[in-house]
Amino acid sequence: MRKEKHLFLDEIKQKIDASTAMIVTRYERLEPNVSWQFREELAKSGSHFEVVRKRVFLKAAMKSGIQIDETLLKGHIGIVFVTQPDAMVPAKAVFKFSEENTDLLEVVLGQIEGKIIPGAEVKMLSKLPGINDMRAALLGLFTSPMSHVLSVMEAAIAGPLSVMEQKN
Repeated sequence: MRKEKHLFLDEIKQKIDASTAMIVTRYERLEPNVSWQFREELAKSGSHFEVVRKRVFLKAAMKSGIQIDETLLKGHIGIVFVTQPDAMVPAKAVFKFSEENTDLLEVVLGQIEGKIIPGAEVKMLSKLPGINDMRAALLGLFTSPMSHVLSVMEAAIAGPLSVMEQKN
């Protein structure tokens, strides 16, 4: 293997190891301007897109301890390396881009929390609320009973005070 290819292989392996998740996509006719817009959207969600040769990606994944079925990778592939804890935000960005641009991208598979999942499951997961939305809903569930108790206590205190004010 030439030195340049070996350096590229090491670079992809480092990106795989540094990422919290990966989304492997298949693309066709991805023009530079469209690709730039896609990369900007992914940068906002804490991830980045890289076009990678299949053989280099498979070798880098194997070095990182990830087994990927080579038959799934047909055509040109691009990898979304997720560097933030919530992998669903970039997944939503990928599917939104795919829908807006007449399916230029197809999600082949994803690697989330060390597990390889098919593209259809990544799509299902992307439809779920993000981690911050779930935290907000859970916090709302916790604070709702306390706010109801507080309003009952306020009403209990305000009732006798209102009667005393009306008597005067």
